[in-house]
Amino acid sequence: MKTYSIKAKDIQREWHVVDASGQVLGRLATRIAQVLMGKNKPVFTRHLDTGDYVVVVNAAKIRVTGTKEKNKLYYRHSGYPGGLKSVTYGDMAAKHPTRPLEKAVKGMLPHNRLGAAMFKKLKVYAGDSHPHGGQVSGSLPSVNETTVAGDNTVAGSGEAAPA
Repeated sequence: MKTYSIKAKDIQREWHVVDASGQVLGRLATRIAQVLMGKNKPVFTRHLDTGDYVVVVNAAKIRVTGTKEKNKLYYRHSGYPGGLKSVTYGDMAAKHPTRPLEKAVKGMLPHNRLGAAMFKKLKVYAGDSHPHGGQVSGSLPSVNETTVAGDNTVAGSGEAAPA
């Protein structure tokens, strides 16, 4: 039996909506990055972009744990001597509410042209409305509703997962 390798023309993409209100930044970003890369699909191929589109709403309501609100720093450099700038999570979230999630997801994607193509499929909005209503076909389960591997319960609820 030969191993099946998907071709670029055979990739089928879906649109997913994620409500980010009350979700933890890093946990949500890992789930989104997996869907953007296509790792949740059985036809995942490392050298092709097999991922789906992800629309994130309510990005302004993402939370962080511990003291990251005031202690987490984002750095950038101008390229000139002494040009290192830093901004805290709280300041960035207040000025640009979508940017912390975008930076978290971008850091989890491949750092090459393929990763740039994957990142273009992420659409983040601070509020609860978005202009992609016609394309959206489904929604991702929230981080608390995913099934834990090796366990037959839904994480966070104690109930048995549907078979």
